[in-house]
Amino acid sequence: MKLILLLLLTILLFITLLEKRNVAALNPTGRIIGGQAAYAGQFKFAAAIEVTTKTSKFFCGGSLLHHQWILTAGQCVHDGILFTIHLGSITLEGSDSARLTLATSEYVLHPEYNPNTLENDVGLIQLRRPVSFTAYVQPIATIADLEDYTDLVIIGWGQTSDSQAALSNVLNFVNVTSVSNLECKAVYGNQINDDMVCVAGQYNEGTCIGDSGGALVHYAPNSRRHVGIASFISSSGCESLDPSGFARTYSYKEWIKNVTGLSL
Repeated sequence: MKLILLLLLTILLFITLLEKRNVAALNPTGRIIGGQAAYAGQFKFAAAIEVTTKTSKFFCGGSLLHHQWILTAGQCVHDGILFTIHLGSITLEGSDSARLTLATSEYVLHPEYNPNTLENDVGLIQLRRPVSFTAYVQPIATIADLEDYTDLVIIGWGQTSDSQAALSNVLNFVNVTSVSNLECKAVYGNQINDDMVCVAGQYNEGTCIGDSGGALVHYAPNSRRHVGIASFISSSGCESLDPSGFARTYSYKEWIKNVTGLSL
């Protein structure tokens, strides 16, 4: 029930995010909860996605998998009719010669996505034409499995506090650690399953409204591994000590391969 109430709240807040983005809400010093601003080229796979449905507009994150595919959350593509995607830039607005802006209406939603429980919260966006890789646009290296209590990084342009319902103009990141599903169930109940993973920081670090679909990344020697897709937060607020929830990417590796034809 907690996840259901949270999803309804998230949808209502998302509708206002893009409308507020052109005012002082764009805070270049803002952060994903407890994080810091990324530098240009730090996360070359990061995608900023403006989603249009028949009834709303909202914002999500995503990850470039290959020349023509972006991995994001199911909630970010569900009922979508247009996706405006920005690659190559850490900022949402302002001049940036590295930024590529593309539009598409093609997506694939996981067939077992449940918008009420956020099970199988995975989606893919197909670009109309393949993009060329540049010094600032590169795919995520690979998809990998994840163990409990692993040091990880989350990224996003989402809200930086519960009180400021606005996107950050700058991509932010923060260090977190994966926790056991048993620990996560203590907060969210039995709706947590093996295809989900929760993370927590030293204090209240985590994701917030607008970060859905963004990547949870594990740094390995000479490689960045995609291990989670931002999915849900606590109804107690972004700044609570409750863990942030993700779809466990590895659980969907075969589905992603079958849809995209990629080897991954």
